[in-house]
Amino acid sequence: MTEQEPDLAPAQSRLVGTGTTGIPTPNRGEPDLCVVADPDAAAVEAANRIADALIVAVERRGRADFCTTGGNTPIPIYRLLAVSPLSDRVPWQQVHVWWGDDRFVPRDHPQSNVASLDDVLLGNGEGARGGVPLPTGNIHPFPTDRALAELHDTAWCAARYGEEMAAQLPLAEGHWPVFDLILIGVGDDGHCLSCFPYSPALKSLDWTMGIPAPSHIEPHLPRVTLNPRLLEAAPTLVATWGAGKAEALGHVFGDVRDDARWPVQRTRRLGAAWIVDEAAAANIPGGLRG
Repeated sequence: MTEQEPDLAPAQSRLVGTGTTGIPTPNRGEPDLCVVADPDAAAVEAANRIADALIVAVERRGRADFCTTGGNTPIPIYRLLAVSPLSDRVPWQQVHVWWGDDRFVPRDHPQSNVASLDDVLLGNGEGARGGVPLPTGNIHPFPTDRALAELHDTAWCAARYGEEMAAQLPLAEGHWPVFDLILIGVGDDGHCLSCFPYSPALKSLDWTMGIPAPSHIEPHLPRVTLNPRLLEAAPTLVATWGAGKAEALGHVFGDVRDDARWPVQRTRRLGAAWIVDEAAAANIPGGLRG
């Protein structure tokens, strides 16, 4: 690995939040829980909520900063956003896209969290339908390509991303950057972003960080991630579906509040929204389902 660049230490000193903030507290109250029939209905609901949030943000401040996710979660959502009527409603020229986490691989790698946006939302993939006019300069992936080409590690990559966030995003009380909307999925083990159960990242105050490759869940690749505290600083939309998520959601919405064991439980709070299908919601207590 190369030596740290001279500007890294001062940059890091700016890219740390505080433990006491005026933002919503995790594990307080209940989120807006929307249970729909199936994955298709969940994708429709999520896509419409995302479009509405982007439109409102652009109307309010002239741009929208949307933090998205990877894996399978965004693909059906992107398919809907990439075609009319949603592709026509959203002012894409003023939308900026960020990522909550990524695998430490090149952007065009099959395991990259950026690949689904390139292929589906931008319409560059084989067989893609539609595509939106999102300017290249409005797309903000973790700089994994540069990090790998220059033999930097995940910590360097994460720090560079924090610098880009500092240059472009507004700050909430407590010195945390704020997005207009964060979309996340749910891991089968209850993780969110690349923050796994009992991860040291859950106690960190750094905006961004490198994460070692997990051994308990695939893909076994090093990661870069935002701090899960940012899920408290911004409107957060959790979208997940399928029977494979039912056990995790039963714990997340159970009687025990333990966001170290189930990190995504940080979004079980007032101000967050969950969209799940009936299969994923099978173990959620009936009283929470409305």
